[in-house]
Formats: sequence, structure tokens, C-alpha cells
Amino acid sequence: MITQFTRFAVAILALAACATAPVQEMSDARQAIRSAEAVGALQRSPQTLMEAQHLLREAQTHLESGAYEDARQYALDARRQAIKAREMALRKNNTFDSNQTP
Repeated sequence: MITQFTRFAVAILALAACATAPVQEMSDARQAIRSAEAVGALQRSPQTLMEAQHLLREAQTHLESGAYEDARQYALDARRQAIKAREMALRKNNTFDSNQTP
């Protein structure tokens, strides 16, 4: 009896976790985009940064419609793209700096 109750409780908690708004994921994506912008991603990796921004807008749209799982996935994808844009910008910045050193 206890094991059935435990399974049921775990299942309910798992469903409840999935049904919550992806607040942290949205915040993480926004912060990653700001970080990419701060290192010059708009100039050095604009396509990747714009893709991250697009994904974040999609996440926001899904969040507003209550499609939390879709919103969560878009936010996670936006964060990944923003990190990629930041890394690309930093690599290009380092390449530029090394070419400028006498």
C-alpha cells in the first residue's frame, strides 16, 4: 500500500514540476544574451545572437499562452545559442587582439 502511494505521490510531484512556469530558464536565457551582447556578439557573431533572441521571443510567446514545457525548451535553446554567440565573439575578439599585437 505504501509503495503504491509513494509512486502516486512521485508521479503527482513530477507532473506538478512540469506544469510550472519556466521562470529560472527564462532568466538564465536573458542573462546569457546580455552576457553575449556585453562581449560584442552583435558585431562578431550577429546571426547566432539573433537566433538566441528569436528563441527567447518564442519562449516568451509560449510562456504567455501557458505552454510551459515548450517555453522551457525554447528558453534552454536560447541560452545555448547565446552562450555559443558569446564564445564565438570572444574567439573573434582574441583573434583580433593577437593580430594587433606588434
